[in-house]
Amino acid sequence: RNSSVSIFVLPGVDSSKLLTDPDVFDAVDSSFETIGAGKQRLYFADFASYFHRERGEKTPKSRNLSNIFDLIDRDGFGSISKLDLVSALQRDSSVSDFVLPGVDCSSLMSDQKSFDALEDLWMSITGGKSRMSFSDFETHFRSCAIEKTPKSRRCRDIFDRIDVDGQGCISKLKFLTAMQHLPEVDEFILPGTDSSQMMNNEWSFDAVDAMFDTIAAGKKRINYCDFERYFKSTGIPKPAPSPVVDRSRKRVLIIGPGFGREMNPRQGYIIQQCGYQVHWVSNIPNPEMPNFPVDPYLGNVMSEIERFKPDAIACASKGGVYVVGLWRKGLWKGPTLMINAHPACQQLPQGVRVVLAHGANDEVYPASREELEALVETGTPGLCYLYYTANSGQVSPGLYTREGDMHNMESLLLRDTLPRLLDGLLSPLSAEEHIVRTWRDRLSEARLSSELWLGYTPQRLRRLWASTGHHGRDHSKTFEVSRDSEEFEHIVTVFKAMPRETPAYLLYPPQEWDRISVLRIERVENGFQDENCVRPYYESLRKSFQEQSQDFEPGVHTCWAFHGAERSSIDSIVTNQVVGFQPLATGSRNSSVWGSGAYFARDAQYVAGSHFCGQPAADGTRQMLMCLLIMGMPCLGDPEQRGVLPFRQKPHRYNSSVDFLSSPEVFIVQHSGAAVPAYVITFR
Repeated sequence: RNSSVSIFVLPGVDSSKLLTDPDVFDAVDSSFETIGAGKQRLYFADFASYFHRERGEKTPKSRNLSNIFDLIDRDGFGSISKLDLVSALQRDSSVSDFVLPGVDCSSLMSDQKSFDALEDLWMSITGGKSRMSFSDFETHFRSCAIEKTPKSRRCRDIFDRIDVDGQGCISKLKFLTAMQHLPEVDEFILPGTDSSQMMNNEWSFDAVDAMFDTIAAGKKRINYCDFERYFKSTGIPKPAPSPVVDRSRKRVLIIGPGFGREMNPRQGYIIQQCGYQVHWVSNIPNPEMPNFPVDPYLGNVMSEIERFKPDAIACASKGGVYVVGLWRKGLWKGPTLMINAHPACQQLPQGVRVVLAHGANDEVYPASREELEALVETGTPGLCYLYYTANSGQVSPGLYTREGDMHNMESLLLRDTLPRLLDGLLSPLSAEEHIVRTWRDRLSEARLSSELWLGYTPQRLRRLWASTGHHGRDHSKTFEVSRDSEEFEHIVTVFKAMPRETPAYLLYPPQEWDRISVLRIERVENGFQDENCVRPYYESLRKSFQEQSQDFEPGVHTCWAFHGAERSSIDSIVTNQVVGFQPLATGSRNSSVWGSGAYFARDAQYVAGSHFCGQPAADGTRQMLMCLLIMGMPCLGDPEQRGVLPFRQKPHRYNSSVDFLSSPEVFIVQHSGAAVPAYVITFR
């Protein structure tokens, strides 16, 4: 369309022939892929970075960085070694003043503090590489440059207050001391908390200790670049992704009979298409009759096992009898996926990782949830996982919000469920932990990015508070969020986001949901709820995880969700000085669906479309709450659950419940401290 764009991006290529000339199209496509580094959309940063790098177009700041780098890179290699940097720092004051201001580089090789400063700098820029490129150099000093803004000046001031001896770095001891004795430092780093008594308060001490580790990112000292980078960013690291299972290197042996290679081939097809190496055992009969004599055919299965050397075995339906035979004879002790619990399976083997998948409406092998849970408990704790799809309670006679699988287990074919169950089986984590961690993957990148900015802990939310001293003790508990603010933008992104896959409860088609407008956002700041209800619960949950030898990870074990209610109920939740939500009361009208508790939806469109927000006001507006849930480890909900959830690892119970184990869209919490009402959103 625009020749000036064409000439700039692809000089010498006639882009007007883009849609008629395959060579031109390939050139444009290749250029896009190169600039975007594989992403689906280009941002200005991608565009500018690429053309600055490729064509040497530099701003005055870039030219200054380039000049300094050239003084270090005297041989013109385009990259520098640590020795190059040491030599330049010692011989050229312009380099040392720029790279290590305030450090006497003339004594670099004789003064331990000076050399440590150099070591910290090198590690910060290169991440441990042996050479530093100009791109590394530029990226670092652009991010560390102290911009002349009030926020930057405040960062510098706080850093200097902690670094009382002017060494240019902060040890953990310095950090703890400053947090304990300097209220202005405490307020800046952990707004709304009082760390002065941390030596007598384990929760407070652990919070300060964890904050140092987060800012330092594993180092023993925090330099100013670390400090400023943290407080310019979200201040909380992204939840770690699940350990990647290299499917191309993993072998899955499928027991052919019962897996439906001919009659229902989709399950096997999905396993093959997702990247696993697959081998079918087909030289065994279909065990149709009851009490089928399986032992004479186990040798055939073992021959295939010895030849293929699988990492896991998968079976389904009638094929389960072969796996039960292998277990009984002690012939297979590797990871096993069993789809449909075969009646012959009365006990799981010890020390074997097993994922058992079964639906509430299995018409071939009917089994109750209680029977299946009892079967899983016969295996080794932590190694066995029940993927069960249940019927919700009836919202009216014969009407369910969700229905469990029948024998063919259709849910395994959706939302990458079957490959994820196999990944969980082969992951260093437990299958249950792996599945919970992959729930985030159902969300859009835009939503995840905005959630990360907002934060995943109650403590992190308080940095945005506007109440006096960030304490949340003002008479008013709500503060309007400016429409021009970054905070407003991120909240709207989460509110409007649709998941990657079509949701089970799609009540607003995307084109209709796009027409919904957010008119007003109010931030909830209730310090009494936070200190007396949320914080004690958060701490008790964290300790429970420790006792189960599991890390409690914000963003995995906490999440953002939405709650609809009448305006009077929202006002009560927001202003109550003891508790916000009262799960045994607020969830009473839904208790027949997934059990007692306060109900929350992953997607705002579900809340709006379900009319949980009550009647619109005279101007047509409605309201809902956007909440941070401290969900811990959830189990599948059950209409019969009445506030007490099943045991996970005795004496520890599950902490919340959901409507679906593969990709939950409804969360139910049973404790008042498990839901933080963060924002009131008015929309129309």
